Amino acid sequence: MNESEIIRRIKEYLKGVDGLFFWKQFGGAYSPAGLPDIIVCCRGRFIAFEVKTEKGKTTVLQEVALRRIRAAGGIAEVVRSVDEVRAVIETLER
Repeated sequence: MNESEIIRRIKEYLKGVDGLFFWKQFGGAYSPAGLPDIIVCCRGRFIAFEVKTEKGKTTVLQEVALRRIRAAGGIAEVVRSVDEVRAVIETLER
């Protein structure tokens, strides 16, 4: 499965979660390099998901962005499936 399909499936899942807001981050000239693919606010928590295929690897800039989000108190994860995203969201619901 390619990254676009994984992202599509994650977005479909997130649409069904009550009390959650998200957007798909698109790279471009006006956005900082390395920002994660999907940004979420759930139960007052900032969550960032960098989506990769099973064999995909993060870039140096993506790793820096993930570390900075964590250092600021946010949750930042590399995910490869809807199940991994669901697991993060469910930990907030407990």
